[in-house]
Amino acid sequence: MGRPNFENITTGEEFNQWYWLKEEMVDICKRSGLPAHGRKFDLRDRIMFALDNGGKLKPEQKKRKATSKFNWAKAGLTLETKITDNVSFGSNFRGFMKKQIGNKFVCHGDFMEWVRANEGKTLFEAIEKWNELEMRKEIPNFKRKIADNNMLAQYTRDFLEENQGKTLKDAKKYWNLKKQMPTKDGFVRYERSDLNLNENDFIE
Repeated sequence: MGRPNFENITTGEEFNQWYWLKEEMVDICKRSGLPAHGRKFDLRDRIMFALDNGGKLKPEQKKRKATSKFNWAKAGLTLETKITDNVSFGSNFRGFMKKQIGNKFVCHGDFMEWVRANEGKTLFEAIEKWNELEMRKEIPNFKRKIADNNMLAQYTRDFLEENQGKTLKDAKKYWNLKKQMPTKDGFVRYERSDLNLNENDFIE
């Protein structure tokens, strides 16, 4: 039992049954003559298309080019600075936000999503939104959404919630076993039956 070598996979569907690290897919793209840039899911879809279409490159939608020339990396930011279509969350942005909010500031995914979707609003409004999002922590049983591509974090959360007394080390152990198994869509999800997995099952 275990994931086959990529060279032995012939279809996109078969490829998508297995868990792949982004680094592995970057390497596969390079060896297959495919572009190796993009998000993890972009790489996966590119490889699947090539497998099903004789190595051809999947047509990609052209992204709208940013029109703003504002330099988020070097510009002096103020509360009146307006969010532009080329907003960047680098050290300059994070440093400004931390100066305004304090060391508790974290540039989490839902905040960045709001910023990207609110071109034209000011950083003062962005700070207000960050504080609003943080207030959700006071809601009983609130959980911040984990990005789909962060399967390890989601698996760990689900494992520890269902197995009181177990540790992060335990979660990592079963994750490492589970990710060697085929799935319907390439997503490794925690299931109660994972506790029955045994390392000997994966010895060739």
